[in-house]
Amino acid sequence: MASVPSLASTVQQRLAEGLSAALPEAGSADPLLRRSDRADFQANGILALAKQLKGNPRELATKVVESIPANDVLKEIEVSGPGFLNITVSDAAIVETLAARAADARLGVPLNEAAGTTVIDYAQPNVAKEMHVGHLRSAVIGAAMVEILEFTGETVVRRHHIGDWGTQFGMLIQYLIEHPHELDHKDEGAEVSGEEAMSNLNRLYKASRALFDADEEFKTRARARVVDLQAGDEETLALWQRFVDESKIYFYSVFEKLDMDVRDPDIVGESGYNDMLQETCRILEESGVAVRSEGALCVFFDDIKGPDGNPVPLIVQKSDGGFGYAATDLSAIRDRVRNLKATSLLYVVDARQSLHFKMVFETARRAGWLNDEVKAVQLAFGTVLGKDGKPFKTREGETVRLVDLLDEAIDRASAVVREKAQDLTEEEIAERGAQVGIGAVKYADLSTSAARDYKFDLDQMVSLNGDTSVYLQYAYARIQSILRKAGDAEPAAHPELELAPSERALGLHLDGFGETIAETAAEYAPHKLAAYLYQLASLYTTFYSECPVLKADTPEQVENRLFLCDLTARTLHQGMALLGIRTPERL
Repeated sequence: MASVPSLASTVQQRLAEGLSAALPEAGSADPLLRRSDRADFQANGILALAKQLKGNPRELATKVVESIPANDVLKEIEVSGPGFLNITVSDAAIVETLAARAADARLGVPLNEAAGTTVIDYAQPNVAKEMHVGHLRSAVIGAAMVEILEFTGETVVRRHHIGDWGTQFGMLIQYLIEHPHELDHKDEGAEVSGEEAMSNLNRLYKASRALFDADEEFKTRARARVVDLQAGDEETLALWQRFVDESKIYFYSVFEKLDMDVRDPDIVGESGYNDMLQETCRILEESGVAVRSEGALCVFFDDIKGPDGNPVPLIVQKSDGGFGYAATDLSAIRDRVRNLKATSLLYVVDARQSLHFKMVFETARRAGWLNDEVKAVQLAFGTVLGKDGKPFKTREGETVRLVDLLDEAIDRASAVVREKAQDLTEEEIAERGAQVGIGAVKYADLSTSAARDYKFDLDQMVSLNGDTSVYLQYAYARIQSILRKAGDAEPAAHPELELAPSERALGLHLDGFGETIAETAAEYAPHKLAAYLYQLASLYTTFYSECPVLKADTPEQVENRLFLCDLTARTLHQGMALLGIRTPERL
């Protein structure tokens, strides 16, 4: 089905036609339409137009109103103040537009079949290291953007740029050669849990680090092992692969708990670009984008200087011949543009790496890998803070393990579900507890603008009151309960009925879903979708308290209100799914 034009776009069209008819000299002027407290919409464009045409704005506004023919969408247009237009749409137009949305599986949201290809770089844990609270935001924000962009028609390629290369692997591999059973599992042949895999890696990491710091001979052997790894020595690579495989068991267990779909082909770590590093450096040097400085291959920028006033370069290759993150990131850009045919590169990375990515993107532009057809954007995110407003740590000052945080969220949510549960089995309570707990963690993150820090407060996150996913999930479950109790009454749109104020407010907001999705996708701003859904649940709560549904005055009114309930539930369900959050039928 074709996308359904929103009421706002229909009103905009009628006003634009009125403007052209009344003031042909204005050309295709924008009426500047927006939602308003004083009416359904307000148009402010005539003020700027009057200045341009040197006319009286109120008189021009009156002339425009008079040139709009009577129609079934615009119920009333009032000229207000110095020349604003306050516009009220008809109840019938609201219900008819919503009926068209309800008839479409996509709720009338357009699918852009000419969209490009976006590569999203997100959820980047490190091999042989535990995932902590700092890994949460990249995973949650990135996964939401994957869903949102795919829903709009974009071809999305997921990329998990895991930390799977570097000097620490020399230390780990050498230790494993000298202690060959450190990665063995208790029950060989049995399925390994993520917790057991991480426990093995942790133990090995701590033991190898202690030996590396205490034993100079081991340190020398470990450093030699790095050279073997980079040279592609077969035995060394096989042991390196064991670390990667063991880490993936652990990663997947955490991502599964986060209710996230992470697939093996999408994991292309730092090691995936090794074969390109030399060529990347050669291209940059031969094209003059990078120059040798004190033996290192560097890119300089006029606007990036250190505290001493000297330029701070991007170091692509160190003076000892080793490669830094820049070489890998630039090689990844080449691969994503050339082989994956990306038109957009989206990096969901901590704001503290903004300078690095600014330099990398500018270097790629100078090299011609990024241009007017291919853009790169960092979706930079802030820090997760504790309740005290300081970076989130354990009481001992350690970084908080991500898995512990998720388990606690599930426990808290399960307690809330158990308290509210009616006729739920223990198994159902556990399932709902996971859906509510993980939803609460994701929503707290996604409802905050990514660039801002946010406080991790589980008490607030699993609250039934306020801007939480539990509030939205509860609204959805409440609607499902009403629909189950409706008996023979079916949701059906009745445009002939007059709407109560809270029905109109709910209907107008439902009609804005497509525009919200478009804005969220264009700005890479999932918090805008979260805000829309919270307002939808709030407007539904007001409607529910003011408008009896099953005990409405007439059968037609019952059907029309069930229709509003059903469309609200479908919109909540679709919107929450795009944020990666489940909507249980019962809570």
